[in-house]
Amino acid sequence: MRRSPVAARYMLVVAHTGREDSLDAAVSVNRQLIAAGVVPVMKPDEHDDVAHKAPDLSPAMEVLGETVGIKELELVIVLGGDGTILRSAELVRGCAAPLLGVNLGHVGFLAESERDNLTEAVSRALARDYEVEERMTLSVRVKVASEVVYETWALNEATVEKASRERMLEVVIEVDGRPLSSFGCDGVVMSTPTGSTAYAFSAGGPVVWPGVDAMLLVPLSPHALFGRPLVVGPDSVFAVEVLQRTQGTGVLWCDGRRTHDLPLGARVVVRRSNVPVRLARLHQGPFTDRLVGKFNLPTNGWRGPNSNDDGAVA
Repeated sequence: MRRSPVAARYMLVVAHTGREDSLDAAVSVNRQLIAAGVVPVMKPDEHDDVAHKAPDLSPAMEVLGETVGIKELELVIVLGGDGTILRSAELVRGCAAPLLGVNLGHVGFLAESERDNLTEAVSRALARDYEVEERMTLSVRVKVASEVVYETWALNEATVEKASRERMLEVVIEVDGRPLSSFGCDGVVMSTPTGSTAYAFSAGGPVVWPGVDAMLLVPLSPHALFGRPLVVGPDSVFAVEVLQRTQGTGVLWCDGRRTHDLPLGARVVVRRSNVPVRLARLHQGPFTDRLVGKFNLPTNGWRGPNSNDDGAVA
């Protein structure tokens, strides 16, 4: 097996190379890494796309899973939006290497830098000039007749949804081993604070700051008097059971990527996972500023902190 020197630094570059702008960004990043003596690593298909675009880079690049394993990675540089970051988190699940996202998409809530700052972001990565932030993930199990038939995880959310568009999903919600409510709905979103600005947000759930240890449950179009979003502590356990009276079946989606069919009587159990996702942070600004910037929120009329507010200066 062809290997680079033992002392080499390996950085995985993940990009949507089917898009020309992402492919160009991947070529640029790989050139910058190679010039600094760092070995770029890519998935086999993305490696081939970059090698075809820039053949001179091919000898200095490695292939993930063939010549370099995930345990050898120092950092994962992700070129794209939140979807690409979620794909990267899945790719290196359990690896200690943090993910540094450079937004080439739209909102890019998980990304740390924007396209215009790509060169600077890579320079900071090369200098190891970043902080690592750990984000909670969810452990997800599907049980049928008390047997675990499927296990997975989620960074943003695990969603139980109806499989047939014209049919309503009948579920019962459980928190910490106790039934809370049963109702018909389009589905139920169980989210981390990271996912509170994703699907859960679109469903009317609250925005939860990343530093808060909590889990969210947000019903989708519930036909119930009590169908409000819930926020519980990190040690709580959610369960959603697909009731036998459902006319149809359900389906589980995790981060919009991993899916499993749910027959009648299936039970989805969600709790905090002991394996977080590690994000490389270049900026330590308040999460409030990220919300304002990503959602383009109006702040007209703000006069700034007042030293008389509760006797403290913000």
